[in-house]
Amino acid sequence: MAKQTKLTSIQRAAAVIISLGADRASEVYKYLKEDEIEQLSLEIAKLDRVTPEEMQETIEDFYGLCVTQKVISEGGILYAKDILEKAFGAQQASSLLERLNKSLRSRSFEFVRKADYKNLQMMLANEHPQTITLVLSYARSDQAAQIIAELPRNLQLDVIERIAQLDRVSPEMINIVETTLEKRFSSLVSTDQVEVGGVPYIAEIMNRVDRTTEKFIFDELEKRDATLADEIHKLMFVFEDIINLDTMAIQRFIREVDTKDLAVALKGSNEDVKQVILQNMSSRVRESIEQDIQFLHNIRMRDVEEAQQKIVGIIRQLEESGQIVIAKGEGDELLA
Repeated sequence: MAKQTKLTSIQRAAAVIISLGADRASEVYKYLKEDEIEQLSLEIAKLDRVTPEEMQETIEDFYGLCVTQKVISEGGILYAKDILEKAFGAQQASSLLERLNKSLRSRSFEFVRKADYKNLQMMLANEHPQTITLVLSYARSDQAAQIIAELPRNLQLDVIERIAQLDRVSPEMINIVETTLEKRFSSLVSTDQVEVGGVPYIAEIMNRVDRTTEKFIFDELEKRDATLADEIHKLMFVFEDIINLDTMAIQRFIREVDTKDLAVALKGSNEDVKQVILQNMSSRVRESIEQDIQFLHNIRMRDVEEAQQKIVGIIRQLEESGQIVIAKGEGDELLA
């Protein structure tokens, strides 16, 4: 498999446009939105040098995605998987399908991702759990987390299970729901099935809900489906998982955390987490935090949970920006 380029996604798109030449590039522009044209043109103007290796890898990658789209359109997901594995090998075929599915998923329900979650919540208030499940599978994970947290308790579990078990939905069904909920309709994919929801997505949602909601859902879900609860847990990062971070990651997130939040969070944490964090501080900061913890009295559990959730949010942001790495589950060990 080709070495991963250092170019960003928009730089790779710019490189493809440049390689097409002015005439063909102008034809591609006809299918883009104004903001896409503006962003892409700006990146083309900024793009200075691309090594021959980077250009070759970018073009080959683009070709692979084009082939993937074509075979999906012609024969569906299973047909595409078979053809792509024969053409590119199982690993690269899987990667191409996954990336294309993510891209296709972002085209439908665009209005949902732009909506304020309160407006979205009002729109879904009287909808069937199946409809709520489908819409939240296309929403941003932070939107879905906020909405799920405010659903009735019994409905929370129903929607969580449905999203986790959701695999593929026909474009016709997407069309019906999207048109009903919002008059304007963005272009639908031409595949037989579109991949949505699933356990990884529900884990992302659960990472964003408040700790009280998270605890309730997992307590109840473990009674209903312990295997599913375990699958979701394995893909999540929670406050107690700080003990699994390496020293550099712990020291990095400590620099970003408000010391007041850290003191409150540690006041209600288990001893293992507390020691791991304190051991990665300078003696001066450690003494200050320990003193703060000692003088904290009558702290509500809700305040502790909020402080811990803030810290988890900072850790996740650092991971998303590539500043730290979180190993998740078995088989994801970090190599020196």
